[in-house]
Amino acid sequence: MPTPDLYCESTSADRVAFAETLTASLQSRLVDDISNRDDVVLAITDTRLELRSCGKGAPGPVYVDFVGGSLGFSRTVNRFGQMFKAVGFKSQTEPPTILDVTAGLCHDAYLLACQGCRVTAVERSPVLFAMIDDGLNRAIAADAELATIIRDRLEVIHADALDVLSKIDEADRPDVVYVDPMFPHRTKSALVKKEMRVLRSIVGDDEDAADLLLPARHAAQKRVVVKRMRHAPELAPNPMICFEGKTTRFDVYAPLPSS
Repeated sequence: MPTPDLYCESTSADRVAFAETLTASLQSRLVDDISNRDDVVLAITDTRLELRSCGKGAPGPVYVDFVGGSLGFSRTVNRFGQMFKAVGFKSQTEPPTILDVTAGLCHDAYLLACQGCRVTAVERSPVLFAMIDDGLNRAIAADAELATIIRDRLEVIHADALDVLSKIDEADRPDVVYVDPMFPHRTKSALVKKEMRVLRSIVGDDEDAADLLLPARHAAQKRVVVKRMRHAPELAPNPMICFEGKTTRFDVYAPLPSS
């Protein structure tokens, strides 16, 4: 997928310099006017990095917020649904180590880290990786407790998941490999929320997600968890157990001997 143009609405010298550096890193283009556009740009404001849809009737911006919003609420009230059952979380004294190979905006990896899991999250999109990095830096600056959690339990790397899975040493195999692919929606009624629509316009769909399952099962020591929409087909047949929520489902697959 093509990298979106960048737009810096801030006049701060530091933010302008950041915009120029990020433009070069992403090999994109820095534009100074978005008034007549109808696509998505990566916008630099005084305080954050956001994906902004342009044009009449466009939805609001998408950005990473680990402190407030839905993530902050979920962390505060310990609302984690079936995800923690799926990864085999039993107590904070023995939390599993997790490799999230499809980080996206890092929501699930962050919540798992907040509960005590040590999480490595992999994201191949340079745009999403930049947005995650921006969100992490803001969280570290805003909240000392979150800063400790992020520094001690959450590592985010920009890489291709298949490459990461193929290079895991025996001593570094995680307890759990977590897969949350972005799949195309097949029905007209599946109008996804704003965030997913905007992200899909930037990164497309993970059409190669099925290729991750076999190497993930060789890499995991205890289980592979695949997050799906509740009525979506299985990524592969015969999961050993499924955990269903109202809109999502977690299919759990047994590990295979390391190759």
